[in-house]
Amino acid sequence: MNVPKVIPIGYQPDYRTRTIGRCEGGQFYATVVAAFREGWSGDDWQPQKRWHAVLHRFDEAGRHLGSRIEFTGTTADGEQQAIAAARRLLEQWLDALPGRRYQDIAIAPFDVRFEGALFGLVLEVDEEEEDEEDGVWMELHPDGLAFSAPWNGCYDT
Repeated sequence: MNVPKVIPIGYQPDYRTRTIGRCEGGQFYATVVAAFREGWSGDDWQPQKRWHAVLHRFDEAGRHLGSRIEFTGTTADGEQQAIAAARRLLEQWLDALPGRRYQDIAIAPFDVRFEGALFGLVLEVDEEEEDEEDGVWMELHPDGLAFSAPWNGCYDT
């Protein structure tokens, strides 16, 4: 299993990684995302789909320094309002980053739990996959972005 110690993530200005980059003191990954608490299951999903503004910070070497995560509402409470509130909050956080530049980043695996939900870049292994290379990837939670060989910053959703 040849997983690099830091995972490249490509900046895509018109897609899911449009708010990643570098700033004074390191790197950042910012997003507006919905998360479900770990272990949740059921049919009544709208109250469980929780929207967040998320800002992960990393040093120059890609080591996780900390995360700022704020819950802004559920889909049941009004999805568009929750998303708009998260976007406004994230814009404020990004505006406060000194020397912010949107660009590719490379970060090490990390995980953070917030109100019962997993946020982070986590190793995933499919034990049933015959080809070891195809059965290993890093997944950004709860965003659902999967990174794998050839580890070039591209991702699957």
